[in-house]
Amino acid sequence: MQGIIRLAALAAALALAGCASFSPDGGMSAVADITGYTTGKEIASVRSDDDAERVRAATRRLLARPLSADAAVQVALFNNKGLQAAYNALALSEADMVEASLPPNPTFSLMRISGDGALEAERQVAGDILALATLPLRSEIARERFRQAQLKAALATLRLAAEVRRAHVRAVAANELVALLVEAQSAAEATAKLASRLGETGALNRLDQAREQVFYAETTAELATARRAAGSARERLIRLMGLWGDDLAFRLPDRLPALPRCPLSQPFVEADAVGHRIDLQIARLELTALAASLQLTDATRFVTLLDLAGVDRKTVEPDGRVIRERGYDVQFQIPIFDGGEVRVRQAAESYNIAFNRLTERAVTVRSEARDAYRSYRAAFDIAGHYAREVLPLRRIISEEMQLRYSSMQVDIFALLLEARQRLASRRAAIDAVRDFFLADAELSAAVNGGGTGGEDATQQTASALAPSND
Repeated sequence: MQGIIRLAALAAALALAGCASFSPDGGMSAVADITGYTTGKEIASVRSDDDAERVRAATRRLLARPLSADAAVQVALFNNKGLQAAYNALALSEADMVEASLPPNPTFSLMRISGDGALEAERQVAGDILALATLPLRSEIARERFRQAQLKAALATLRLAAEVRRAHVRAVAANELVALLVEAQSAAEATAKLASRLGETGALNRLDQAREQVFYAETTAELATARRAAGSARERLIRLMGLWGDDLAFRLPDRLPALPRCPLSQPFVEADAVGHRIDLQIARLELTALAASLQLTDATRFVTLLDLAGVDRKTVEPDGRVIRERGYDVQFQIPIFDGGEVRVRQAAESYNIAFNRLTERAVTVRSEARDAYRSYRAAFDIAGHYAREVLPLRRIISEEMQLRYSSMQVDIFALLLEARQRLASRRAAIDAVRDFFLADAELSAAVNGGGTGGEDATQQTASALAPSND
């Protein structure tokens, strides 16, 4: 009995030498390294009152000045509770990894039976030998799962950052359009009043009066619609940043930033996407974990239960004689009906599913990267065309029309018609700049991760590859 106990203790000690332990930051350092390279922003897992106060102070500083896109991303990374839940899930995954690396606890049982002057006592220590033998492989699978959880937390961070950038662009563009329509409404109101006075004097017929008045009415309706859209865009940004209460009074810039002087040049955009996309890295780790799981299933296909127990039995006969017995008890499952073929086939097909999903995702990632870069270049060219060609020409036309109106070569209504056309060009220019910055955010997401295009495929893979043989 003592020899068996010492043998079990030695095996447990060797297993404990390879046990994983909790990291000081719950695995957040790897997430910070991945996301910091792409976003350049700090992340924080809020786990204490001190963490919450530090995040709160940083948020107040960021909201004290007009909120840029970078500042909005940082605020969201500090305050979005959905992201904090993703970090909590990472800490939970680490706990699962540590648990999976621990050897199975032995079981101690004590039996005592007496009657008719006889006494029988038995002590037994039992352990799952099969679980102990496969512990290194199981621990490696758990570590792969934890690395996968770190990548999932990083992916959630990048997705939030990308969505905040999009929301910020839409909110600022919506405010810029509101300011333009306010200006247009003021001019349309003055024109409508002028047309009404000219109609009273008979200098303007009813048709022309109605045209000016309906333009004012339509501009007023468009302004109301634009204000509603701007309010919704701001609320969308607020939700993503996780703000409420007094923090809602933050200010946004009056207009979108100027276009960059030169567009990004990425001749290797496909290779960059395949190398950097986090959803692909997650799929690769899933494939690695399933390969290890397939190896484990194949190794234990015939024997799925192997328990070893050390037995120490003492019997006291009625005549006072003491009989001492020592030995061991082995229990194992006999593979008569199920030889493990089903579990091996299930594990193999799960691996094949993961392999094909990974290949499909790689093809999709390449296509998304190419499409995102083409959209980015097209949006840059269109926005630049408005900035370099259309708007300068509109200013020249407006100045020339003003000179001709001053010299009485054109009437007021020709001048007003030109003003409407210039308004349409300015609206189109705002839309073009907005589309460029949205395309810029999409390109970053397509190359580094953070888009939503591959989310469904990743979820399908994760559900199809749910570990059943770990």
